[in-house]
Amino acid sequence: MTVSHSPIFCCSVIDLKCELFPSAGMTKAHPTTPKSGRQKCYLFGSFASLSMERKWIDLESDLRYATRSTNLVQWYPGHIAKSEKELKDRLKLIDVVIEVRDSRIPIATCHPEIDSWIGDKRKILVLNREDMICTEDKHAWANYFSRQGLVPIFTDGRFGSGTMKLGRVAKSVAHIVNARRKAKGLLPRAVRAAIIGYPNVGKSSLINRLLKRRVCEAAPRPGVTRELKWACIGEDLDLLDSPGVLPIRLQDQAAATRLAICNDIGEASYTVAGIAAILVMMLKCMPTAGMKNAATISLL
Repeated sequence: MTVSHSPIFCCSVIDLKCELFPSAGMTKAHPTTPKSGRQKCYLFGSFASLSMERKWIDLESDLRYATRSTNLVQWYPGHIAKSEKELKDRLKLIDVVIEVRDSRIPIATCHPEIDSWIGDKRKILVLNREDMICTEDKHAWANYFSRQGLVPIFTDGRFGSGTMKLGRVAKSVAHIVNARRKAKGLLPRAVRAAIIGYPNVGKSSLINRLLKRRVCEAAPRPGVTRELKWACIGEDLDLLDSPGVLPIRLQDQAAATRLAICNDIGEASYTVAGIAAILVMMLKCMPTAGMKNAATISLL
């Protein structure tokens, strides 16, 4: 089933509304959800009225109700368990962690344990696939993360936008790393960076863009990268590509449904008909689409 831009916009905006309006009995999608709620509605311009906010809250509530009593999406293949263990061991050698998320659903593609894995190491947040969200959503997400002390780098792994900035930011850690090494009487070395994130968020494509050649296998489906692999970018930066990592159990089925809609989880984890039905429900209820697209959606 193919529906132009609508499902992408739907996932991105609903994900953001869920974060900024965690009221009306909704389950919080992430432990960092702001508690100030309604004061954030100024971000959305035409979405700012309470009436429109109410519609987005209702849509999120409908999604959570539809997924409340079922394990609609569950996926934890053996290679992820093996790779997660290896990744945790390798992180001891890493200077900076680059966490890649899908810009359409950056909350749903946030692994709840990553921060505990990396400890006090520097983290760079990358929101990939910026070409698949509108400018308004991009600004809203940038504002949202800036209030958490994060400055996300928006990238497009297919065409390379944002990758030069990502490389510069990663290399900027070099002087800190080598100052510590010099103090210990050691020679300088390249920065070691690990790229981690959910399956199919574009980690390998970003590395290929940084290298300006195809070194890591990449494809538009989850589970292509099966093992950890080093790639050197000149003399300044060594990148560790890793398979996508997931929690053992996806507790938040509304977020898991977004993963399925955006193809960020293997098709073996869900029934296409079930996810398609929820997607159609979301599109019909979208305040910015709603009845305008109902006739078209009913033909899907």
